[in-house]
Amino acid sequence: MAQHTQMTDITIATHNGNFHADDVFSIAALKTIFPAFNLIRTRNLELIAEADIVIDVGGEYNADAGRFDHHQRGGAGERENGIPYSSFGLIWQKYGVQICQGNQEVANSVDAGLVSTIDAIDCGHVEGVAQGISLSQTISMFNPTWQEDSHFDSCFDEAVEFASRVLTRFIATANGGISAKDIVAKAIEDAQDPRVIVLEKYTPWKRTVHALSTQALYMVYPSGSGQWRIQTVPVEPGSFEDRKSLPKPWAGLSDDELKAVTGIDDAMFCHNGLFIAGAETFESTMKMAAIALQTEA
Repeated sequence: MAQHTQMTDITIATHNGNFHADDVFSIAALKTIFPAFNLIRTRNLELIAEADIVIDVGGEYNADAGRFDHHQRGGAGERENGIPYSSFGLIWQKYGVQICQGNQEVANSVDAGLVSTIDAIDCGHVEGVAQGISLSQTISMFNPTWQEDSHFDSCFDEAVEFASRVLTRFIATANGGISAKDIVAKAIEDAQDPRVIVLEKYTPWKRTVHALSTQALYMVYPSGSGQWRIQTVPVEPGSFEDRKSLPKPWAGLSDDELKAVTGIDDAMFCHNGLFIAGAETFESTMKMAAIALQTEA
């Protein structure tokens, strides 16, 4: 294959006519690596043979040669969990880590949450895939209906724009979740008292705390407005039952009433459900934690 000096020289081919999430998301993924390329939608074998990258058509899977079809006899392999690869999965295998700025963990998370589901639906392997309106169905709705005069290729471009936004948000969410895990794990490790975990800024913590600490009872973190919060750790994620509730006499109190009961002069509020309370300063919130630890449940 000729070495191209300019990105615009790259030609990517996929099939024409009706499109699905598989080919649409493949093109959306490649757009993040190749800022410009020549896209042709065709089933003309001569044009397909000349293209640098071929997606979802051509009857061949060879990542080194830029061939990413899965319709050939025997398919193009499957994941350890049995979900076969469609073209999006094959593209993700080769380029996913690069698309996720070199982070394998983020790429794996996006594969588990997005790519493998689209592959499963495209290949008819739908056991365990969530019911309801799927992204695959949503993408298919971008195809023109029989009553519309729209051109398939312009509709395809619209679908790719949509898929690009979805892919970007999946990557951002996966990245956020993994970064949060690292921050919370360090906070657990650094805690002076393993029952009280302090976060320097609010970070999603529930899954990580449940995975890593059986001792944590309270999380202390700053609110968006600069005051501080103490929040109880639920027995399990999603549960309304806490490992240890805040003291019963605090329930539903705020300002002067709460200050009187706690003896903390900048105490602000305690939720009636005894799962969150707040004070103006970090020191005062830590005092709340100390009182809560000593109070009989």
